[in-house]
Amino acid sequence: MKNHDIKFTLNGEQVALSVEPSDVLLDVLRGRLGIKSPKVGCDRGDCGTCTVLLNGKTIRSCLALAVEADGTEIVTLEGANTTRKWTQKLQKKFHEKNAFQCGFCAPGVILSATELLEKNPKASKHDIKEAIAGNLCRCTGYEPIVEAIEETVKGK
Repeated sequence: MKNHDIKFTLNGEQVALSVEPSDVLLDVLRGRLGIKSPKVGCDRGDCGTCTVLLNGKTIRSCLALAVEADGTEIVTLEGANTTRKWTQKLQKKFHEKNAFQCGFCAPGVILSATELLEKNPKASKHDIKEAIAGNLCRCTGYEPIVEAIEETVKGK
């Protein structure tokens, strides 16, 4: 198969590379570009560990082909601290609330919460639960996560 040349913005920097038509975005981000926050989890889009922001919306990078990223803006947790308003506030609250134990789900949860608060800075508890529903966490039971996001919303 013929390779495709693609260009996109990754965490504020232009990236250009050649990819095969079957290359998965997650594999390109981790293996070729050295981005480690999106994790390999279920490889089916069910767990949320591979979540990234594509043009401001969360996607499961294990389900996207790299060629689909051509001309887009991709933000991972590595870049969200400098490119997104809510990310640092969320990370601070997550740390204060001890919201994560192993941290495997953290990038996807934080990016999902970032997307929510960019759209709805006065999100309710119900909105928060809906926004993070696609991110599986086996350690915390979700309550500290929801509390950290709620406190971020309230500006505590």
